[in-house]
Amino acid sequence: MFSVKDMLKRLPDTYNKDPNSDLGKLIGNLHEQLAAIGDALETVRDWRDIDAAKGTTLDRIGTNIVQPRGAATDEVYRVLLKSKIARNLSKTDVNTIIKVLALALDCDYSDIRIQEKFDDPEDPEPAAINLIRVPTQRLNEVGMSPFQFARIVQKTVAAGVRVALIELAGTFTLSSQYDALETSALGLADIDMTTGGTLGEVYLPGDDYPLPI
Repeated sequence: MFSVKDMLKRLPDTYNKDPNSDLGKLIGNLHEQLAAIGDALETVRDWRDIDAAKGTTLDRIGTNIVQPRGAATDEVYRVLLKSKIARNLSKTDVNTIIKVLALALDCDYSDIRIQEKFDDPEDPEPAAINLIRVPTQRLNEVGMSPFQFARIVQKTVAAGVRVALIELAGTFTLSSQYDALETSALGLADIDMTTGGTLGEVYLPGDDYPLPI
């Protein structure tokens, strides 16, 4: 975007190019309007990104992919939109399910682990899976309850496949040595709470609401 002085320089030398002149003030007003239009166009461009869009712009994205909002907040709705887009392209195998959930929660693939229950030595079951690693911190940040997340997982798997278990475990672990001090990033936090494992807890709102999935 040109400055006021740059715009005045483009005028013939017969004009007074002082920014404080009447012509300079007129060009200054024009510059402000053009800058406002430019900012609006930048916002439109940025809000094409689901992570940046807000309010009714997210609703329009949802209309395009047939994903209603319901009572979801912008943060939860972004998860619904991302998961719906990914589910539309999903082949419903385990690796694809992991990709869908990682995309929806904006986390690494390694943060999610799925176990097929037919390999479970204690309780084998065909056409069923256990979700045994979930980024609970991301659920807390988004404000999504376990019930809502379970609905997304169930809609991601193939028809007839049961989600038997979703384990919302934290990273905290006890010492592997009974009578010796052990230092670990997964143990108790330090004084300033910058290190340490996390407990297996998830934010659960007082008034939960179903998502239109």
